Amino acid sequence: MTAEAVVPTMTTPSLPDWVFPPPGGFVAEDLDHIPDLPAHTELIDGSLVFVRPQASFHMKVVDLLVAHLRQAAPDDLRVRREMSVILDPSQRPEPDLAVIRAAAVRDDDETFYKAEDVLLVIEVVSPESKLRDRGRKPQLYADAGIPHFWLVEKESGKPAVYVYKLDPVTRSYAHTGVHFE
Repeated sequence: MTAEAVVPTMTTPSLPDWVFPPPGGFVAEDLDHIPDLPAHTELIDGSLVFVRPQASFHMKVVDLLVAHLRQAAPDDLRVRREMSVILDPSQRPEPDLAVIRAAAVRDDDETFYKAEDVLLVIEVVSPESKLRDRGRKPQLYADAGIPHFWLVEKESGKPAVYVYKLDPVTRSYAHTGVHFE
């Protein structure tokens, strides 16, 4: 009997067609029509951005902020977590939290809010998203006219909330303070 070498057959997994952007990139409405799109996929500059599962610190901070903001919010505002916001046709990020006008809530099937209905966006920085959360997203939110932006960083194991207010003249955020736990 001769022993024959068994060579494993490796196949390249086929990627779904939607992984490849169309000419000119994706548009915000595409996210509602792409089959089997991973949860929490964002659209930044016409490209799909896939996010990794969040760490425990991230989720604890989001839960804490949701509880406190909902308790403090007046009746004409709502707090939403992980809902995308259409900023323009090629921008549909998903902030960790958003405070929106109650009148913007239409029904339980909605998958996004419009920038003009958002008063505050909050991003909790994760190692994999720090460039987007600190750089590109604040630019996009400011360009869309969202009045307030909070960036939550992990400092010495605790959350630090950096608070920004939109300067309507420059359409950029001005730092107004930092709050520690």
